Amino acid sequence: MRTYKRRAGRVTVTQRAALDTWWSTYGLPVDGRALDPGAVFGRSAPLVLEIGFGMGEATAVLAATEPDHDVLAVDVHTPGQGQLLALLDAGGLTNVRVVDGDATVVLREMLTTASLTAVRVFFPDPWPKARHVKRRLVDLAFAELVADRLVDGGLLHVATDVPAYAEQVRGVLARAPGLEPVDAPPRPTTRFERRAVAADRTAVDLAARRLPRCSR
Repeated sequence: MRTYKRRAGRVTVTQRAALDTWWSTYGLPVDGRALDPGAVFGRSAPLVLEIGFGMGEATAVLAATEPDHDVLAVDVHTPGQGQLLALLDAGGLTNVRVVDGDATVVLREMLTTASLTAVRVFFPDPWPKARHVKRRLVDLAFAELVADRLVDGGLLHVATDVPAYAEQVRGVLARAPGLEPVDAPPRPTTRFERRAVAADRTAVDLAARRLPRCSR
């Protein structure tokens, strides 16, 4: 079941130029084939999966502050993809790959067990209508998949400004095998969050850490 909506939006001249110039270098499709991060990034480094990066501001800031980490940033919004590529160019950042497609396919089919240091889900589609709640990304099955893909001690970090979604996530993190709820780390403020604050909505950050696997 699809957990996101593709949204059309006007691509600016700057975004289009970034897409035309940098997609072949820093863009990746979701094709279901096993991903070799070492080949993609040209090095071995802790790998972060960011799902739904919006306009890429937080992604670029975190990539700049964590140059020793590599980031797979997944979104389906073309203007946002172009904006993030422009930010990467402006910041001289080479540790991010912009991924176009379904993040659940990336997790399920393209990544392997214990391959991720962190998974970030900042302001996922809220699906506020009762009949659409089943489409929300962060459910127990998602958390179990993330737990398998995280290294021991790896972090799942979710932020939302929808109270009902926050409660759902809190319950999921408390029940998911292999995960232990912890305090969420600080993160940059996103453009979406600033709009939420202007509309008197408060963001809630929730996180869980991967527990050590039992050794035989």
